Amino acid sequence: MEFKTFAFYFLATVLVFASLRVVTGRNRVHAALNLVLAFFSASGIWVLLQAEFLAIALILVYVGAVMVLFLFVVML
Repeated sequence: MEFKTFAFYFLATVLVFASLRVVTGRNRVHAALNLVLAFFSASGIWVLLQAEFLAIALILVYVGAVMVLFLFVVML
């Protein structure tokens, strides 16, 4: 098995697991942190597809802004 194929399956598995934990999690802070993990996994898949700009944009926009705001509201 090639490394890119293994990395894709690993990131896809992490993405599905983290997404399920976001939906089924009872603790909102843990759900938000699993959403961050899902975003990082999705950006890793974008990097494998050689779309680095989309990966960086996903991290900067969603993880950097939306998730910080969401965690701030949850912690308030």
